[in-house]
Amino acid sequence: MAATKVGRIKLGSQGLEVSAQGLGCMGMSAIYGPPKPEADMVALIHHAINSGVTLLDTSDVYGPHTNEILLGKALKAGVRNRVELATKFGIHLTEGQREIRGDPASVRAACEGSLKRLGVDCIDLYYQHRIDTRVPIEVTIGELKKLVEEGKVKYIGLSEASASTIRRAHAVHPITAVQLEWSLWSRDVEEEIVPTCRELGIGIVAYSPLGRGFLSSGPKMVETLSNDDFRKYLPRFQPENLKHNERLYEQVNKIAARKECTPSQLALAWIHHQGNDVCPIPGTTKIENFKQNIAAVALKLTPEEMAELESIASADAVKGDRYIGTFATYHESETPPLSSGQPV
Repeated sequence: MAATKVGRIKLGSQGLEVSAQGLGCMGMSAIYGPPKPEADMVALIHHAINSGVTLLDTSDVYGPHTNEILLGKALKAGVRNRVELATKFGIHLTEGQREIRGDPASVRAACEGSLKRLGVDCIDLYYQHRIDTRVPIEVTIGELKKLVEEGKVKYIGLSEASASTIRRAHAVHPITAVQLEWSLWSRDVEEEIVPTCRELGIGIVAYSPLGRGFLSSGPKMVETLSNDDFRKYLPRFQPENLKHNERLYEQVNKIAARKECTPSQLALAWIHHQGNDVCPIPGTTKIENFKQNIAAVALKLTPEEMAELESIASADAVKGDRYIGTFATYHESETPPLSSGQPV
């Protein structure tokens, strides 16, 4: 496979420039089974940077904390000035219980913690991972704005936020990027959220662009998941939905065979063709898979092929919710209105 050099795109309207494809680092440390060997993951991160993939995505909740520590170790090799470092705050795990926090004190404490674990003076792109529906979004963004003014954060992002929440946040301080799940089997964001981002000049970061691995290897992946792999319990991977969802993979696979590429390359190319304001961040723990993923940047799809893919990835093509019911998404991201006199 010929080496692929990944180009650059502008993300948002505030001046942030990133690699056209990023690297989701979560699975290296947590969520998708046990942590992977640290030395191997550092080598993978360095290989990504040398290939031009410089947008590295993590969060304080991955581990928790261990993924940020891993990235901190990788950055000690003198590569900090070559990467765009993105992390997130807002999901707290206490004795196995999840709590979403967006109050100013927790925002500031989370930022200080991430800076320390990452070993950096400034976070390039800092996302609110989930929206705290108890705190007006203006209050949370107001604290983030202070962190920007203090030089601790360069650009602000949101993850899993509704269109109205994005608008309210953007009115307080420019939002550079919105992270959302977007792939051939998660297309609901195209209705309202993607158009809102484009209207406001906000970049789009697509997480799980390979359907959490389903668009790479289909139903057989479910058989290999360990009991501590988060995906094992997702509705779309349950037997009652999996058989239906297998059809989508089979059709993607047929088109990929015709294109002489892998299904994952085809799925990633589809996302890349959505526009030059979209950066997918597929995760992997293997250099060989990484090489396959970045090759998708150069894969060209005709309008007819795009239409064919979109026809098989219609709204009824997938059964099952994206998350277990207790996990918040943009559907549960409306916050109270800002009270008069409430500081921002």
